[in-house]
Amino acid sequence: MIGLLLLLVIGISAAGASAGAATASQTNAEVTYGSVIKLQHDRTKYRLHSHDVPYGSGSGQQSITCYSGHDSNSYWIVRPKGRSSFRQGDVIADGAVIRLQHMRTRKWLHSHLLQSPISGNLEVSGFGGDDNSDTGDNWKLEIDGKANVWLRDQKVRLLHLDTNGYLHSHDKKYNRIVPGQQEVCGVRKKSSDSLWLAAEGVYYPATKIKASSA
Repeated sequence: MIGLLLLLVIGISAAGASAGAATASQTNAEVTYGSVIKLQHDRTKYRLHSHDVPYGSGSGQQSITCYSGHDSNSYWIVRPKGRSSFRQGDVIADGAVIRLQHMRTRKWLHSHLLQSPISGNLEVSGFGGDDNSDTGDNWKLEIDGKANVWLRDQKVRLLHLDTNGYLHSHDKKYNRIVPGQQEVCGVRKKSSDSLWLAAEGVYYPATKIKASSA
């Protein structure tokens, strides 16, 4: 566990963050900017995952899956949209526009109008890098329930602004390249399979509440 936390802190530092984070086992309830988290698909309990494996169709960009195991390829850094006034540790309000950056490969969680490999829905991919991002990386946070800010273990949906598709997973699994991992895609209809929650991770203590504009 100590080795894993050290790896996460190094990843945060490389992304321009400073020390002072708390692990998921501590009492910080809020999901804050700069935190490194695993995003769990609510129904199947698989984690949002990526790796240096491109799609064999569609965009050919880095593939995004859901994975039942626990490894460092399921960690994502929570970022604000573009160049904003948000700072590390700021809490994230309902309706905020965020980006998720894959910790290991530095790619952004991305979507567009191409078809996903298995179901033919909207493809979700890993795109760009630290200095390369576009509007296809922007996701609007929709909290399921009455909370005003994103809390750990709080069910949420992520709506992709460019395509109007919700981040989605289901029981459809790959047979080749990443066998047993679930497809992740975008769907325009809101459903229980578009619900996610913040699980394991390193969370920065909350500093303030500030809404984000779309």
